[in-house]
Amino acid sequence: MVSLEEEINNAGGALELLRQGRSGAYPFPIKAEFTNWRDEQEAWRNSAALMDLSHHMPDLVVQGPDTYRLLESLGANSFKGFGTDSAKQLITVRPDGYMIGDCILFGIADEHVRIVGRPPALNWVEFNAATGDWDVEVRRDERTVNNPKGRELFRLQLQGPHAAAIFEKVNGGPMPDIPFFHMGRFKVGRHDVRALNHRMSGFPGYEFTGPFAEFESVRDTIVEAGASFGLRLIGARAYASVATESGWIANTLPSTYTGDDMKAYREWLPSRSFEGNLALGGSWVADDIEDYYLTPWDLGYGHVIKFDHDYIGRDGLEARKDEPHKRKAWVLWDREDVAKIFASYYERGDKRFKYLEMPAAFYTACQFDRIEKDGELVGAAMLTIYSANVRGWISLGPIDPSAAVGDQVEIVWGEPDGGSPNPAVERHTQTRVKGTVMSRPFPQGH
Repeated sequence: MVSLEEEINNAGGALELLRQGRSGAYPFPIKAEFTNWRDEQEAWRNSAALMDLSHHMPDLVVQGPDTYRLLESLGANSFKGFGTDSAKQLITVRPDGYMIGDCILFGIADEHVRIVGRPPALNWVEFNAATGDWDVEVRRDERTVNNPKGRELFRLQLQGPHAAAIFEKVNGGPMPDIPFFHMGRFKVGRHDVRALNHRMSGFPGYEFTGPFAEFESVRDTIVEAGASFGLRLIGARAYASVATESGWIANTLPSTYTGDDMKAYREWLPSRSFEGNLALGGSWVADDIEDYYLTPWDLGYGHVIKFDHDYIGRDGLEARKDEPHKRKAWVLWDREDVAKIFASYYERGDKRFKYLEMPAAFYTACQFDRIEKDGELVGAAMLTIYSANVRGWISLGPIDPSAAVGDQVEIVWGEPDGGSPNPAVERHTQTRVKGTVMSRPFPQGH
C-alpha cells in the first residue's frame, strides 16, 4: 500500500499534491432538493427543518478500559464530566498546536464512545489507538459511499422554532429534559431514539439516532407530524450552506502534511485516504502548505482550550496562547459586485468571472479565498454561500484583528492566471468583491 508520505514525495510536495484537485467538493449524498433550496434554507429559521446526516460522515467506535484516557490524551479541551449519555466536541491538534480536526464524541456506555465527524480527527484517533499502548478496540462505520455493508445507524436532525412542538407530538407527550450537549431518549411513534441536544442552524433542536433499518419509518413519522408546522426536508444543496450560517468552519485543512513529528502518521495513512485525496483551491495561493494551517483560536475554539490535562499539542498551544490570533468572522458581500459576477457570464472567452454556485459556492474540498484590507491579506473566506435568510452572499473564515467588525474589505474571487489545473475550475478572470466584516450573520435575537 502506498502511504500518504510516499504520495507527497512523488508529487513533489504537499502543495503540488493538493492542488491537483482530485476530490472536488465534499459531497452530501442525499437528494439535492426536496422542494427548493431557498424555502429549505428558510425553514430552519422560520418553521422546522429535518436534515439527514446519515450518509456523509464516518463513525469511529472506540471501546475498552483505556477509551477515555486515549481520547483525553488527544483532546485540547477538558474531559471533566464526560461519560455515558454526554457528548463533547473533540479538538485535536498536532504537537505545535495547529489543528488536525474536530469531531463529536457520543458517550454511548461506560468506556464506549462513538466518534462522528469529518475523517481527519477520526483518522488521528485511530492511528494513536493502533500505534500506542492503549487497551482499546476500534472499528469504523464508514460513509455510505465507502460502506458496502450499509450504515449501522441513521442520524437525523430536527431544528427550528417549531421543532419542540413536533418532538412532543411524535413522542406522545412532554419531552424529557435533556441538558445542552447531553443525550436522552424519547419516542418517534413506535420507535425509540437517542437524541443529542445541540443546534446547527442557530435554533434549538435535537440530533437523534436509531438502527438504520428504522430510518424510513422514523423519517415518515416526523414528516407527517410536522406537516401542519411547515416542516421541510432539507436537501444536499441547502444542507451544504448550514455550516456557514451557524458558524462552523467545516473545511479546515488538517495540519498533517509536514513535520518530522507527524511523519509516522503520514506513513500510516494510505495515499487514497481523505488527506491524500483532499483538494485545495481558491484565490489565496500560498508558497508553503503550512501557511494554511490554523490554530483553535483562528476557528473560534479558543474559549474551550484547557490546560488541565496532558495531551498532544498542549505545549504548542501554551506557547501560542498569548500571541495575537485570528478570529472567526463573517463577511457580507456587496450586492452590486455580486451582480457584476453574474453579468460576466454573458461575456465570451475568459472575460467571465469564476462561477458562483448557489447556494454554496464550493468547488473544492478545502477553499481559501483571499480577504484583503487596504490591499493587505487579512483573512480567508473558506465557506461562501448565498443565504435566503440573509438575502445576500456571506463568507465565513478566520480574519485578523486588524479587520474589525464593520470594516470594509475585499474578497478576491477566482484563481490567478485564469484558474488552476483542477478540472472543477473553468477558465475565468479573477475579480474583487467589496464586503463588510460582521460578528455574526443575523442580529442578536433573530
